[in-house]
Amino acid sequence: QVQLVESGGGSVQSGGSLRLSCAASTYTYSTNSKNCMGWFRQAPGKEREGVAGIDSDGGTSYVDSVKGRFTISKDNAKNTLYLQMNSLKPEDTAMYYCAVARYCSGVTYIRFQLARGGDGMDYWGKGTLVTISS
Repeated sequence: QVQLVESGGGSVQSGGSLRLSCAASTYTYSTNSKNCMGWFRQAPGKEREGVAGIDSDGGTSYVDSVKGRFTISKDNAKNTLYLQMNSLKPEDTAMYYCAVARYCSGVTYIRFQLARGGDGMDYWGKGTLVTISS
């Protein structure tokens, strides 16, 4: 079982930046295990949507709305996932969740999960709130 804990959320004005972190209880970035990790978000009254994902080899995928503004990365030594968010907009306001897929073939599977809100991800954190004001 994987335990995930997000941190780094807060309230920022439009154009500002935040860096989210997700600490995992076990190593999930190994090329041997082929696990994948990702960030998803859910705004009030809306369905959960994908944001970004990364595979065991470091390959990444982003949804169009965050490309060029957000960067997903990992630190295997610290067993931690990150999401650097720049040029934030009010529409980025949401609860952000970290998630892990135990079995992931690579970027193609990540794109699939991002497109459907991560319904196939196996483990989830409890989220960290991001609020962007104009």
